[in-house]
Amino acid sequence: MKLCGLTGGIGMGKSTAAAFFSQHGACVVDTDEIARQLVQPGQPALAEIQNEFGGKVFSPDGSLDRTALAAVVFKNESARRKLEAILHPRIRENWLLQVEIWRRQNCSLAVVVIPLLFETAAENQFEKIICAACSPAAQHERLTARGWSPEQIQQRLAAQLPVEDKIARAHFVLWTEGKLEAHAQQVARILPRI
Repeated sequence: MKLCGLTGGIGMGKSTAAAFFSQHGACVVDTDEIARQLVQPGQPALAEIQNEFGGKVFSPDGSLDRTALAAVVFKNESARRKLEAILHPRIRENWLLQVEIWRRQNCSLAVVVIPLLFETAAENQFEKIICAACSPAAQHERLTARGWSPEQIQQRLAAQLPVEDKIARAHFVLWTEGKLEAHAQQVARILPRI
């Protein structure tokens, strides 16, 4: 099985690229989805988050208020590190388990989407690393379309390696501006080289 990591800056097209790899038969898991599952009611990580951050990051129904949590952790690096210490080991454990399942199922190509791939020192797990990237202007436009303020965008960007660093460390780069057809063609060109 070929195992690839897919990374890139926030709002740079990782999910779209993952969908194209999936259309070509790749087994795909997105660590953002794993993170969402880990903070569902009843999960141990959720209890740890409550112990660490208190009720101010929870909705009245007891579910995690992700917007409130983001407001706390992206303004305070120490708080962000505490959250990462709760979630990142669990996220890694989950995707590594998924990779082992795929190995037993004889999946020929597996792609793990990890926004913080280099930041979490996961690069040695992969045979090839693919970086989805776009210009800062396109990134800001996409994040603004999500309803994020300039301050929220800047806070998220400050919490990640600059995309230029990710590009320099990746084996392949997908430039995600332009039409989706061009994005899909780039994925198709990469596949034989993986």
